[in-house]
Amino acid sequence: MTRKLFAEFFGTFWLVFGGCGSAVLAAGFPELGIGFVGVSMAFGLTVLTMAYAVGGISGGHFNPAVSLGLAVGGRFSWNELIPYWAAQVIGAFCAAGTLFVIASGVADWTPGAFASNGYAELSPGGFSMQSAFLIELVLTGMFLIIILGSTSAKVPGGFAPISIGLALTLIHLISIPVTNTSVNPARSTSVAFYAETGAVPQLWLFWVAPLLGAAIGAAIWRYVIAPEESLQGIGGEGE
Repeated sequence: MTRKLFAEFFGTFWLVFGGCGSAVLAAGFPELGIGFVGVSMAFGLTVLTMAYAVGGISGGHFNPAVSLGLAVGGRFSWNELIPYWAAQVIGAFCAAGTLFVIASGVADWTPGAFASNGYAELSPGGFSMQSAFLIELVLTGMFLIIILGSTSAKVPGGFAPISIGLALTLIHLISIPVTNTSVNPARSTSVAFYAETGAVPQLWLFWVAPLLGAAIGAAIWRYVIAPEESLQGIGGEGE
C-alpha cells in the first residue's frame, strides 16, 4: 500500500507541476508563450508519462475523481479510496508550493490567478456557475468512460496511457475558456490557496462536479456499456 501511495503522490505532483507550471510559467511568456494549446498538451503529457512510469504500481489515478470513478466501476477497492485521495492532495499541494517558489523568483511577480479554476468573474471567458458545473460534470464523466474503455480487457495492452493522455488534452482544449479546466479536485485545491483572485470559495464546485461526473460516467460504463466485463486500473492491478 505504501508504494501505491507514493506512486500517487509523485504522479499527482507531476500532473500539477507540469500542467499548472506550463500555465504559470510558459503560457504567457512574451512572444513565445505556449497558450491554451500548449497548456492542454502539458496536462495530457503529464498523465501519459506518469501512467507509464508508475501506473503499474498504483493504477495511475492522480486524481480523486478518477479514483472514485474506478471504485464505482469495480476497478478499485473502496477501502483504499481515502488514502489515495490524501496522497493525491498532498502531492498536488507540494507541486503547487514548489511552483510558487520558482515563479516568485522574478522581480515584481504576483501570483494572479495562479492557474486556479473558477466560474463567473473567475472564469477565463466569464461563464456562469451553471455552465462551469455542467462542463466539469460532463467532461469528467466522459474521461472516466475513456479510462474504463481504454483499459478494457478487449483493448490491446500498453496503449491506454496514450488514449487517456490525449483525452485529457482534448478536455483542456474544450474547457480552459470556461473554468480553466479542473476535472481534478486535487489540482484545483492545491493552486487555489496561492491565487490572489478569491478562488477558494469556489472550490466546492471543483469537488462536487468532477466527483459526481466521475461516478455517473463509471456507472454508465459498468452498467450500460460493458456490464459483462471485470476490468483493471489504468496501469493494471498494481502491487
